[in-house]
Amino acid sequence: MASLVAKVSYGKLTINGKQVLNLNAVSSFVYRVFRFLIIVGISYVILFPLIVKFSSSIMTRTDIWDTSVVIIPKYPSMNNYRLAYRFMNFPVAFFNSLKLTLGVSVFQLISCTIVAYGFARFKFFGRGLWFSLVIFSLIIPPEMILIPLYLNFRFFDLWGILPDGGLNLLGTNWPFLLPAMTAAGFKNGLYIYIMRQIFKGMPKELEEAAYVDGAGPFRTFFTVMLPGALHGLVIVFLFSFVWQWNDFSLTSFYLPDAEVLPIALSNLARNVLGDQYLHAPVEGSLVNNAGSFMIIFPILVVYAFLQRYFVESVERTGLTG
Repeated sequence: MASLVAKVSYGKLTINGKQVLNLNAVSSFVYRVFRFLIIVGISYVILFPLIVKFSSSIMTRTDIWDTSVVIIPKYPSMNNYRLAYRFMNFPVAFFNSLKLTLGVSVFQLISCTIVAYGFARFKFFGRGLWFSLVIFSLIIPPEMILIPLYLNFRFFDLWGILPDGGLNLLGTNWPFLLPAMTAAGFKNGLYIYIMRQIFKGMPKELEEAAYVDGAGPFRTFFTVMLPGALHGLVIVFLFSFVWQWNDFSLTSFYLPDAEVLPIALSNLARNVLGDQYLHAPVEGSLVNNAGSFMIIFPILVVYAFLQRYFVESVERTGLTG
């Protein structure tokens, strides 16, 4: 009987001089399959809530009580979207939310970028202490300062300058715009940190060359530093836009009666049930899901168009978590 001679060399298994298995190809195939399964599992965890929300938003009363219906409805209908569109007064609420969100996002982007540039490039007394306070602001629970903020905007006297108890800014957009203009909002500490890290990572020779050519600090900032920090500007704007668009706590705190999307959604099911368009409270959840998806959809559209810039911004800023 002839003897078998097996040999493994350079990731290849040979028997009696004939190659029978490429171990490198097998390990590469196993790695690709494992990576594919991980990506599918993570995608499922992320997309499943959206799938369920959209599926329930097109269900009818019959689908609710049909125990055989799990995700895919038997009698899909757009009636829930029509009710949500009507009772949320969607065009008006959408325009008001868009106006408020764009204003807050733009002002936060401008103010936080300027503050971050000062921390990154200029030396002044107490710079480390002030930046530590900026980072410390990230861990302060918003509930601790909600009442002082409420009283401040209810009796806004501009440090005692305005007479007769000041102005009542509640019910207006100013409680959102003023903190955004002064880089003093709840999330502004994160935006300042992101832009500071970007400016610190840019070579100082760029500024020095601009100063040699006769440019001042402001011209250097606008013509030299900002174009190089475009990826950071994108991620700060997106974060600010998404957080303000979805904010309910501060919006209900400062604008309880305004026609904006978060407030309209919170009152949607109650309004529909009050007009007796639905026969059971469980049906209100279907209309609520339709309204929620109508609010989420613009964010998904923005992300679809800016996905490449968003991923590149996260990679270049080193932001995780």
